[in-house]
Amino acid sequence: MAVVGAACQTSRGVCGNASGLLGRGPQVFADLHVINKFVKLPCDLQPSQADKMKLTHTINPVLLQLINFIILVYTFITYVPWYILSGSRQTLAKSKQIKAKPVTNKPGSSYRSVNSLHCLASVLYPGCDTLDKAFKYAKTKFKDKKLLGTREVLKEEDEIQPSGRVFKKVILGKYTWLSYDEVYIKATNFGNGLAILGQQPKTNIAIFCETRAEWMIVAQACFMCNYQLVTLYATLGGPAIVHGLNESEVTTIITSKELMQTKLKEIVSQVPLLRHIITVDGKPTTWSEFPKGVIVHTMASVQAMGAKADNVSKQQARPVPSDIAVIMYTSGSTGLPKGVMISHSNLIAGITGMAERIPHLGEKDIYIGYLPLAHVLELSAELVCLSHGCRIGYSSPQTLADQSSKIKKGSKGDVTMLRPTLMASVPEIMDRIYKNVMNKVNEMTSFQRNLFILAYNYKMEQISNGYTTPLCDSLIFRKVRMLLGGKIRVLLCGGAPLSAATQRFMNICFCCPVGQGYGLTESAGAGTITEVWDYTTGRVGAPLVCCEIKLTNWEKGGYYNTDKPYPRGEILIGGQNVTMGYYKNEERTKKDFTVDETGQRWLHTGDIGEFHADGCLKIIDRKKDLVKLQAGEYVSLGKVEAALKNLPLVDNICAYASSTIHLRHYSESVACIPPRTEDDQLDPSEDEQEVAEEELPPESLTQEPDSGQLESQLPSCSATTDPCSCPASAEPESQTETHARPEESYPIKGTSVCKYLCLQFIIYYYCWQS
Repeated sequence: MAVVGAACQTSRGVCGNASGLLGRGPQVFADLHVINKFVKLPCDLQPSQADKMKLTHTINPVLLQLINFIILVYTFITYVPWYILSGSRQTLAKSKQIKAKPVTNKPGSSYRSVNSLHCLASVLYPGCDTLDKAFKYAKTKFKDKKLLGTREVLKEEDEIQPSGRVFKKVILGKYTWLSYDEVYIKATNFGNGLAILGQQPKTNIAIFCETRAEWMIVAQACFMCNYQLVTLYATLGGPAIVHGLNESEVTTIITSKELMQTKLKEIVSQVPLLRHIITVDGKPTTWSEFPKGVIVHTMASVQAMGAKADNVSKQQARPVPSDIAVIMYTSGSTGLPKGVMISHSNLIAGITGMAERIPHLGEKDIYIGYLPLAHVLELSAELVCLSHGCRIGYSSPQTLADQSSKIKKGSKGDVTMLRPTLMASVPEIMDRIYKNVMNKVNEMTSFQRNLFILAYNYKMEQISNGYTTPLCDSLIFRKVRMLLGGKIRVLLCGGAPLSAATQRFMNICFCCPVGQGYGLTESAGAGTITEVWDYTTGRVGAPLVCCEIKLTNWEKGGYYNTDKPYPRGEILIGGQNVTMGYYKNEERTKKDFTVDETGQRWLHTGDIGEFHADGCLKIIDRKKDLVKLQAGEYVSLGKVEAALKNLPLVDNICAYASSTIHLRHYSESVACIPPRTEDDQLDPSEDEQEVAEEELPPESLTQEPDSGQLESQLPSCSATTDPCSCPASAEPESQTETHARPEESYPIKGTSVCKYLCLQFIIYYYCWQS
C-alpha cells in the first residue's frame, strides 16, 4: 500500500478555474498536466486532450488522409438512408428539448420536469399506492411470466493459485425461473409463517443477506403483511450489525448460512431481544452453538407453516401509504450506521419517477441484479422491473463475467448466460473495465491498435453529434460489448461522478446510453436521471417526475441561485419520495429535513449543483467535502481522488486531510493508494477476492447527506475490509476532517519496486509542483 503526502501550498499551484480540484475556496492544487511528463495514460489519452477525449494513433499522415477520405465518402453515401431509417431526427430533437423548468421566475424557484410541471407523479398505476398493491397488480397482469432467476451450482471445487492460496471455483448451470404467481405464493406463505412465529404488523424484522431471489421474496412478504423491513449491508462489521439490530429491537432476522456462520454467530449474544434466525438456504450444520432462547429456522420450513394457515393472511392488517416499508441502515463508514425510515408512498413515488426515464420498459427486458439489495437504488431498480414485467436474473460480483474470481476457467459467467438488457453499475466497475480494455488495446499489434483507435475516435465524433455507427458497432466493438452479454440497451450508473472519459468509453464500446443518476437514501433513491438520448457528459439529468429540486444560497462557499450564467447553490429535493427521517434520531432528522409553508417536505443534501439552460443538473461541489487545513487552505478531497483515480498505476485511492492533526513527515493532506498490479482483470483479482467475496460495498450507489454525490463505490470501512481502501466520506459529525482509518500497513502484492517508487515519485512531484 503506497501512502504518499500531498504538500498543499497556496504560494504556487493554481487550478484552471474555480470548479477544478477545489470549490470557490483557495485553489491549492495544480493541473495534472505535470504528470504527463512521467506517465503514459492508456492509449495516450493525455490530460491536455481530456476535453476531446480522443485517443492518439501512430498512422502515417498520408495514409491517414486517405483513410479520412474513405470515411468521408462512406458517410456521404450512407448518410441519407441512415438518417431516414434510423429515427435519428427524432432523437436529435429530443436531445435538444428543454427537460425541466423553474416553477416561477423568482430566484431560487424549484425546477420540475416538463412532464410534471403542474403535478408531481406519485403512483405507478391507479390505486396502487402501496408496495403490496403494486406487486398484486403486476402478479395479475404478468401471472405466468418469468420473474426471478437463479443459477444452480453444479460443481464446486478448490483451486490452488500460483501464490499457494486456495480459492473456491464454481461451475454454474442455466438460470431457473420463478413466475410472478410462484413468487407471490411463496411471499404470501412466508408472511403467514412469520405471523405464526409471532411477528406483528408495524413491528421490525431484519434481513442481513446477500443479493438473491430470496431477498426479494422476503421483502414482498413484509410489504404484504405490513412488517417494517430493517436492511443491513452484508459487508457491515460486528459493532455496526449489533447497533442496527439492537436499535431496531428486532426479534427475527433473515440471513444466509454463510453470514450466519461468519458474522452472526460471533455477535448474536450481544442482541438480547433476538428470538428467531431464519436462513434462506438451509440450516447450517453447527447451529447448536447459539444461546438458549434463539431458534434457527429455514425459510422453507417457515413457508410450509404459512401454507397450512390459510386464515392468517385474512387477519393481517394491510399497509397504508404512510406506513414504514423499510428502515434502511446506511453503511456507517465513519461512525455507527443510521436507519432511514422509508414509507410505502416514498418508494412508490421513487420508482414511478425512475420508470419514466427508461423508455419501452416491459416484458422483453432482462435486468441483472448483483449490487447490494440493502441499498435503496438496487432495491428501487428491482421494484421498477418487477412492476413492469421484466425478468430479474441474480448474480454476484464473483460470478458476473467469464473472468470473475469464482468462475472456473472455461465455464460461463452470469452475464454471458443471462444476456441482460438493463444493468446498474458504479463508476469503480466502469473505470476498471475502461482501464483494462485500454491496456488490452495497448498490447495489440500496431495495425489492430490503430484500427481500434480510428473507430473509437470516429464513433466519438458521431455520438457527440447525436448519431449512431452500426458498422463500427458490429465489426469493431462487438467483442467488447460481449463482456456484458451483448444486449445491454440502458446502463444506469450511480456512484461518485463518472468521469467524462469513462462515460464516453461505455457509450462507444458497449453501444448503449449511460444514464447517470443522482439520488439519496433519504430521497428513496430518486432525484435525477439523464435521459437515454442525452449524450452530454458531466451532468446527472433533469429532476424526475416524482420530485422537484431547488438551489439555496451557500454564502460560505460563494454559491448563489442568482449566479450567471447558471444558478448555483445547495441542492434541496422535495416531493413524496422524500423520506420520513432517521429512526430514533429526531435531532438529525430536524437538521436534514424541513417542511415549507405549503407542506412540501424538503431534503437538504449538502451537495452543490447548478442548473443548465435545458433544466439539467450538474453536481459541482459538496459542502462537507472541503477540508480546511492548518494554514487556512481548503482542499476538496473528492475532486483530488477523482483527478488521480484514472492514472494507470492507481488501482484505488483514498484522500485524507485534517484541520487539527499534523501528520509526521507529511504535510496535512495524504493519499492512500493501492498500486495497480500488472495482472489485474476486469473483475477482482486473486489479491482482491477476499474483499470481493463480501459482496459489492454498500456505498455503491445512492447517497445519504453524509456521503457525497451517489456515494462512491469503494470498499466500506467495516471491520472486515481493508481500511486503507475506504472512501474519505465527509460525515456531518466531522465537518473539518475526513478519516481514512489507516489502521495498519499492508504489503504491496504483485507490484514491482520500480513501479511502486514511480507511483510515489509521481504523486510527490505533482504535489510539490502545486
